[in-house]
Amino acid sequence: MKTTTATAEVLNDLVQINNDRIEGYEKARQELKDSDTDLKTLFLNMIGESQKYKMALATEVAALGEDIETGTTNSGKIYRAWMDVKALFTGHDRKTVLNNCEFGEDAAQNAYKMALEEEDIPSNIRDLIADQKASLRVSHDEIKRLRDAQA
Repeated sequence: MKTTTATAEVLNDLVQINNDRIEGYEKARQELKDSDTDLKTLFLNMIGESQKYKMALATEVAALGEDIETGTTNSGKIYRAWMDVKALFTGHDRKTVLNNCEFGEDAAQNAYKMALEEEDIPSNIRDLIADQKASLRVSHDEIKRLRDAQA
């Protein structure tokens, strides 16, 4: 039972981080100029990515018989890696928005890394977390590439 609860806590932390990521990219889209259609589209795709990951994580929490978190981060071990990220998803120019998004992506990578370091997580859930982390790494690298391309 203890392992089930601990696993659900890790999964719920990641659900909340994906909720934060969705909220952050929605806010970042609003900060961009109308001419930044490429970033608006990219951020919309990242919102969809986090919605998909959140649902997969929530399905595992439900399968464990635990309650699914619906909000954004406010408790748990892993969220500390994500603190203050929500506040950073602001800025008015393209480079600032991308800088802040990359910081958020770094924090998400760290949170997933911490989740994978937790002991006693069943292998199927560990695989799910590792797969999501790898996909999120691709998003991170795309944000970094776009940021680095800014003058």
